[in-house]
Amino acid sequence: MARDIAEMPLVRSTRVGGIRIHALEAGLLWLDGGAMFGVVPRPLWEERIPPDDRNRIPLAMRCLLIEAPGALVLVDTGAGNKESEKFHRIYGVANLGYPSRLEDAIRAAGFQPDDVDIVVNTHLHFDHAGGNTFRDGDGHVRPSFPGARHVVQRRELEFARGGNERVRASYLPHNFEPVAEAGLWSPVEGEAVITEGVRVAPTPGHTPHHQSVWVEDGGDVACFLGDVCPTSAHLPLPWIMGYDLEPLVTMESKRGLWPRAREEGWLLVFEHDADVPWGRLDRDDPTPSLLPSPTP
Repeated sequence: MARDIAEMPLVRSTRVGGIRIHALEAGLLWLDGGAMFGVVPRPLWEERIPPDDRNRIPLAMRCLLIEAPGALVLVDTGAGNKESEKFHRIYGVANLGYPSRLEDAIRAAGFQPDDVDIVVNTHLHFDHAGGNTFRDGDGHVRPSFPGARHVVQRRELEFARGGNERVRASYLPHNFEPVAEAGLWSPVEGEAVITEGVRVAPTPGHTPHHQSVWVEDGGDVACFLGDVCPTSAHLPLPWIMGYDLEPLVTMESKRGLWPRAREEGWLLVFEHDADVPWGRLDRDDPTPSLLPSPTP
């Protein structure tokens, strides 16, 4: 089991039809296992992801780079490097010089950060949108991808700006307001095609306006789940994070996804699973269970 970001490869690559996709390891964070599994008893979840002596479990911050026919698309950007040392200690953020690790991963996939045409955020929590911006040498926070249009659900952006005390700590304005000030947001409402071969659709529950991202080509499908199912251990319908704002809605989002994923053989991409970047559901097991997909 990965316990150190240095043990994780910068990039893993595969194909969805003719579209090449790259799982980029942007960092690692350690969060309380009980919070990550909500009402699931520890004797059950610790069999899947053993905790450390502080009850924390390792979680990837995995982004997805998509070589779509008309654009280079980056899905989520990790936690960024703008926060204090105290913040990094609280959340166990290990990123080895982030954002350079994300930049290095993009380069390892054969591109430069400036090549990114579109940034898609599943939602705007700090561990998914923190790398949208960076702090320059003068202390100013600027967009990390100034040549890219940025896509999120419109109501997610509104929710991030107007959240209450329960959610405010996860929505940090310097992760999304500099993008707005630069005129880079291109928000969508509901299901939308982002570019040829890439679409988004709402998968609410973790946040009310969370979205997942699909890559589709030649009958092949991959789904970047985001936090509707953060790890492969969260595949069972009732295995839901304590962080989810609407846990019963999360369960229904998963209920709507798994039958099609099973029947159509989707490649499911897990954003936070430190060991399993992606896999397919066993068509003969309604549990559901995962058959990890080997990386070419």
